[in-house]
Amino acid sequence: MSTDTTASVSTHVLDTSIGRPAEAVTVSLAARDGDERYVTLGASATDADGRCTDLPALPEGTTHVRLVFDTESYFTAKKQAEAQQDAPRVRDSGAFFPEVAIAFAVTPGEHYHVPLLLNPFGYSVYRGS
Repeated sequence: MSTDTTASVSTHVLDTSIGRPAEAVTVSLAARDGDERYVTLGASATDADGRCTDLPALPEGTTHVRLVFDTESYFTAKKQAEAQQDAPRVRDSGAFFPEVAIAFAVTPGEHYHVPLLLNPFGYSVYRGS
């Protein structure tokens, strides 16, 4: 049985449209205790492996967490990079969802790894390990 009084959170993002990690996706982390409003704790960006390695710690008493992924900026940058490389466009590479917000409940002492599988027109999340 864990004696930790806080939960911890990690995430990574995979771009399923290219089958690769999504680099430079900004992710903000917010937390709340009970019925209080979410308070933003900080933000990070995914590395070349699609992982956020420096999300802030959750305060003691956190019961709910929200991750917000800035998908619009990621797809805009990707679209500009493709245009500079003169890559053939077989479809619109814009983002239908400008952001993805995932809220979930947490239990003190538990670790929550929440991966985001992303493409320009859809996404999926799950509790990983």
